[in-house]
Amino acid sequence: MGDIIMKRNFLAKTAALALSAAIVLSGCGSSLSSGEGTSGGGESSDTIKVGILFSESGSTALVEKTMTNACIMAFDEINASGGINGKQIEYIHEDYASDPATATEKIKKLIQQDEVAATVGCYTSASRQATLPTLKEENSLLVYPTYTEGEEVHPNCIYVGCMPNQQATEFIPYLLENVGKKVFLVGSDYVFPKTCNKQARALIEMYGGEVVGEEYVPLGGTDFSTVCNKIKDSGAELVYSAVVGDSNTAFFKNYAQYGLDAAETPICSIAIDESNLQAIGADYAEGHYASMPYFSSLGTEASDAFVEKYNSLYSDGTVVTVLTESAYSSCYLLAEALAKVDDPADTDALIAAFSGIEYEAPQGKIKVDEENHCTWLYSRFAQIHDGQFDIIYSSDEALRPEPWPAVLYPEYENTNFMPDWSDPACYPQ
Repeated sequence: MGDIIMKRNFLAKTAALALSAAIVLSGCGSSLSSGEGTSGGGESSDTIKVGILFSESGSTALVEKTMTNACIMAFDEINASGGINGKQIEYIHEDYASDPATATEKIKKLIQQDEVAATVGCYTSASRQATLPTLKEENSLLVYPTYTEGEEVHPNCIYVGCMPNQQATEFIPYLLENVGKKVFLVGSDYVFPKTCNKQARALIEMYGGEVVGEEYVPLGGTDFSTVCNKIKDSGAELVYSAVVGDSNTAFFKNYAQYGLDAAETPICSIAIDESNLQAIGADYAEGHYASMPYFSSLGTEASDAFVEKYNSLYSDGTVVTVLTESAYSSCYLLAEALAKVDDPADTDALIAAFSGIEYEAPQGKIKVDEENHCTWLYSRFAQIHDGQFDIIYSSDEALRPEPWPAVLYPEYENTNFMPDWSDPACYPQ
């Protein structure tokens, strides 16, 4: 696959990743002062308030529970090590029940009533986008841990999850070279899958593949009979999937029930992880593929230690996933940014403090881009065997995030996109 992946500069692997040592949260830099009367709130005399906004109920609760756990684990670790410049983190968790409108209500509560300095949260792009007007109006900050569709940056959001280019630009050439040329696109019916599949289509066509069909099902949907029949009739050699959440359980099981299998037409997903794999079952998942910056099977010392500690703390049926890792890393990035500002209530200073922050995450060394509020992450993909993700490719270093990917926006191919916050293109349409 080496030759085909090297055809373009889309990988944007730069030697300029001068990543620093592990972050020091206690006693680093200036002391924090009381935040009174300014936007963001966030501090009492001995604590800094932060929000945790994930679903405990609804269609995506299975996935989001592990993110809540990871945030609590991270903040408890930070507090145990001395907190942020001697102050403890007071975290407040809200359940938005897998509903974007409820996410808006809950973020307002966290900002206006609880006066958090920032919030780590949201799983779906729909929930994130629902909160953005409130975040802008209140001048508060969301640290978003979930993989995202791109074509958006926002002054009040830090995007820690991967961009489509970090999942697709190495994955798709591999699939076309090693699995098949005829591709059927499928996804849940909202902005993330549709935007990711737009980029996938462009890459498929660029590398000589053919899109033979494209279908979407409602978010949380469980009936894939029509989709499976269309896949069978299309002549597809692989399915590129952006189906998200609990729907994956029904999709993989319907897939087998309708006579489709990984040997002939594998599902190649950008939205399944270990929690989905657990729900799907080993037999139904066998032989299919996934692309993520992190799998719990990575096997490095840092990853194994992270997985071991999580499993020792939680016996609620959740497992470590890429989202667990991203939520955990998001909390440490936020803590580092908070440690750099004099006043956690100063949202503008807090946002600026994220620029260039580096962290030794379980997946490897990552950093928040200096310009676009997105995060440099790894590209990895795996094939499923015996109920586990067997990693078959891992990039040597973190890849630059491209919120406006070069395959669709060639004007950004050899440059980084620096947002102009007065430009409507920076905001979701």
